[in-house]
Amino acid sequence: MSAYRTPPHALLLSAILPGAGHAVIGEWLRGLSLLVPWCTLGGLAFITWERITRVNAGSLDDYIAVGTLSVLLFTLWATALWDLGVRRRRELAIRGDSQWSIAAKQFKRNKLAIAGLAIVLLLYLVALLAPLLAPHDPIAQSDIARTGYLSPRPGNWLGTDRFGRDVLSRIIYGSRISLAIGFVATAISITIGTLLGAAAGYFGGKVDAVIMRFTDMVLAFPRLILLIMIVALFSPSITVIIVVLGLTQWPGTTRIVRGDVLSLREREFIHAAQALGMSRFRIMMRHVIPNVLAPVIVTATLGIGNTIVMEAGLSFLGLGVQAPTPTWGSMVADGKDNLIGAWWVATFPGLTIVTVVLAFNLVGDGLRDALDPRLRT
Repeated sequence: MSAYRTPPHALLLSAILPGAGHAVIGEWLRGLSLLVPWCTLGGLAFITWERITRVNAGSLDDYIAVGTLSVLLFTLWATALWDLGVRRRRELAIRGDSQWSIAAKQFKRNKLAIAGLAIVLLLYLVALLAPLLAPHDPIAQSDIARTGYLSPRPGNWLGTDRFGRDVLSRIIYGSRISLAIGFVATAISITIGTLLGAAAGYFGGKVDAVIMRFTDMVLAFPRLILLIMIVALFSPSITVIIVVLGLTQWPGTTRIVRGDVLSLREREFIHAAQALGMSRFRIMMRHVIPNVLAPVIVTATLGIGNTIVMEAGLSFLGLGVQAPTPTWGSMVADGKDNLIGAWWVATFPGLTIVTVVLAFNLVGDGLRDALDPRLRT
């Protein structure tokens, strides 16, 4: 280990203003990556200080927003100090790179993937900080004749809908529904698909036949028709939408994992584990599944974007989360009847859907290139 020590004045500057210490030692880019988010979040806290002080009388959403803001500010501050005090010493030490660190370096070289990741993180941050960022109440209505269908202007930067509700505020609050449904539903489908695919590939025989025939049967149904039929049988709600989307998206993951496990179970370390007397279940959970995580991660990233589109489609058809709760799909549906006179009502939510799905696809492509050694350059 090298005897390098960070200058004390650099640590002091970073303790006062995260990122400033990096500038002192010449790491301008890394310092700006810490300083800009810190100043942005600090400015947000200053602007919304009145809302923050009223959090005790607020709702759970307010507590989540203020808690998220506090955690982010502390994390940036601690990261700046850790980066100066620990990271630089580690970089000077002689050590090998793991496969995950090599993949991370490869991912960082993909500028489009990094841009997509930045957009995804920004949108999830907006969703968590929605009560502090939204300029208006997303479901508030006043004088509809006076405030309905206002074009984009100061105070209503993206205009208003037919009920006089602020479009920007509804997009911000709608991000919580769309992004949460996309993440949770995909997590359910990935978990089910990974477990079923690993069991089918590792155990083989009758277990493989039963699981894969059931998977083929699910794939035989048109997914959109199946979703509409199931949702129509129940009262549409966030829980129903998440469960339905999660339970209809797993077959693709199952087939991918099964294919990888079929080749993986013949590897030497699996035979060694069997020779040591490990149970089948333990081998599958500790050795098989961890070694198929790379394609699963890529599938999950791409699946979130697809799930968001499916949720938007259900909301557009009136089978998603019911009004007045804002979702991107329902906002597009609200504006479809007046695309000429009030184009902004449907255009901005539609562009948001396109942006977030494109961002997830860019991240998925970047992860695929980084995690597959055959695609590394």
